[in-house]
Amino acid sequence: MLFTSYDFLGFILVLFVLYYIVPKKFQWPLLLGFSYIFYFLADPTYLIYIGITTVTVYLLGCKIEQFREEQSAYLKANKEVLSREDKKLYKNKIKSKQWKYLLIALFINIGILAVLKYTNFAISNVNSIMGLLGSDKQFGFLDLALPMGISFYTFQSVGYIIDVYRGTCKAEKNIFKFALFVSFFPQLVQGPISRFSQMAETLYQEHSFDAKNVCYGLQRILWGFFKKLVIADRILTAVNEIIRNPDEYAGAYVFVGMMFYALELYADFTGGIDVTIGVAEVLGIRLAENFNRPFFSKSIKEYWNRWHITMGTWFTDYIFYPISVCGPMLKLSKFSRKKLGENLGKRVPIYLSSFTVWLATGIWHGASWNFVVWGLGNWVVIMVSQELEPLYAKFHARFHLQSNRYFQFFQVIRTIFIMSCLRSFDCYRNVPVTFKMLGTMFTTWNWNILWDGSLMQLGLTMTDYLILLAGTILLIAVSMIQRKGKVRDQIAACPYAVRVAIWYGLFLVVLLTGVYGIGYEASQFIYNQF
Repeated sequence: MLFTSYDFLGFILVLFVLYYIVPKKFQWPLLLGFSYIFYFLADPTYLIYIGITTVTVYLLGCKIEQFREEQSAYLKANKEVLSREDKKLYKNKIKSKQWKYLLIALFINIGILAVLKYTNFAISNVNSIMGLLGSDKQFGFLDLALPMGISFYTFQSVGYIIDVYRGTCKAEKNIFKFALFVSFFPQLVQGPISRFSQMAETLYQEHSFDAKNVCYGLQRILWGFFKKLVIADRILTAVNEIIRNPDEYAGAYVFVGMMFYALELYADFTGGIDVTIGVAEVLGIRLAENFNRPFFSKSIKEYWNRWHITMGTWFTDYIFYPISVCGPMLKLSKFSRKKLGENLGKRVPIYLSSFTVWLATGIWHGASWNFVVWGLGNWVVIMVSQELEPLYAKFHARFHLQSNRYFQFFQVIRTIFIMSCLRSFDCYRNVPVTFKMLGTMFTTWNWNILWDGSLMQLGLTMTDYLILLAGTILLIAVSMIQRKGKVRDQIAACPYAVRVAIWYGLFLVVLLTGVYGIGYEASQFIYNQF
């Protein structure tokens, strides 16, 4: 069920009405029912996978929590007879049992994700290797359906059970409440990846009708529809025309395609997140923000601190830190410092941990070498930037450009260009073609296409370009205004007539200029594939 479909609008309208009619104690069960209906309507077989994740993580999480409770009771009852060494041995014994149950949970759930998402990728690579070795034998691909949002609910569930293991949150004893945490339908499509300790604060509460929350939520939904229908789905036509015909569109067309795709991806992804957070807000539920004006970033590192924030913090907390402080890595750090010197040796664990994170990030985004190269490309740029920081410091100490607005603007443009080049691996069909097309920007000199009318052949009319220009200006303006606080709060402080004009005007813009009509089916959100 598309977020931008009439079916979805009807679905959430019925939910909103029932949510505030039923007795408050039935609000979260109602959400659970609607979440499973939403998933069932997508494909009934998907319920099997999300059901396995829910049951296994719930049971194993409870078992880990049970060991912790037994440990606490035992130590309390025997605190006067146990020596410090006895307590340490007992804790290590309990931790070992908890670790085994954690590994089982990770094996089952990451295993399901890996099999469904990466089996055919593995088969493709095996076939390629066998072909290079001269073998005619080829393995057939498997017809495996990838359940909607499986990466998101798997990562969310894995984060939960790791937190239970670490003791940073307690296991949820009610399986139905935990099922709602896993399946809450607004975030199934594309996140954000929520933490149980944060989401549970409002997910299970009893919520009274709050006009402000409802209005704010509806406004956020409308803003998401504007981004998706007016901008993302409109510019998608030109993006597809360029990337699907690389032999015809080279040189400056690649640059245009990169910039168009950057706008499309931002409007599509953030638009979907706006709808997700808006729906939750109408229900009185708080979800984590996933973006913080990423295209105002002055470096790639800063960009990733502002883009898909919940994914970045997930990889940092559950992959980077555990790897960087594990036993083998600490031994490697000691060895590296001894052999390579203190300065270089202490950075080796950081390099390897970051490499693992970016490799995993690339693979998470897609089962292809394009995404592997994309992830490692980000890693290379960030590592090189960190190594050059002493030179940057000397440069700024001499020329004092850090506070110069023109230099800051240059840094922003530079970051957008580098990220757009890396994002090209999202688009073209394989790695060689991507490198080839990027190279044509410097070897095929056809920049006249920017003003000779050639861009009119990409499937967009002059009206489309004018709407996109106006929409982009509005996006930038809103981002600029956000520096002074939430835009909705600032609009709410305006006179009633102004508020009505703004929101009714935006509604008319979506209604009149959105890319839809008879026989038209809106495109699915990009991150739904993950």
